[in-house]
Amino acid sequence: MWGILVALLSGALMSIQGVFNTEVTKQTSLWVSSAFVQLTAFIVCIIAWAVTDRSDIMALVDVEPKYMLLSGVIGAFITITVVKAMGTLGPARAAMLIVVAQLIVAYVIELLGMFGVDRQPLECRKVIGMGIAIAGIVIFKW
Repeated sequence: MWGILVALLSGALMSIQGVFNTEVTKQTSLWVSSAFVQLTAFIVCIIAWAVTDRSDIMALVDVEPKYMLLSGVIGAFITITVVKAMGTLGPARAAMLIVVAQLIVAYVIELLGMFGVDRQPLECRKVIGMGIAIAGIVIFKW
């Protein structure tokens, strides 16, 4: 139950952040807004680290495989693409497409056992569920 609540909160926060970022971008620029988002996220993380766990930051040197450390770079591109999508499609349509893309990519990662994730078998009900989600987008667009 806790995981479901956290996932719902995450989705809600992502939508709110996307709207906020889009509005800040309208008044500044894409790069200024994105840099501000990443900078403030960095500051919050440093404060949270200092207050809560203070684990050894040098443990990052031991992370394997090294490409996993690109998650921050990916985060910057997430910010930029969410802002652009919400600015052109509106929050609801952009969020639906983003969520369906996340679902499809996450399922492919599970199916292929990519990035250290345990490989899962193909299940027709999950493919049907994704099809229904895509159909929902088409219906919503009309």
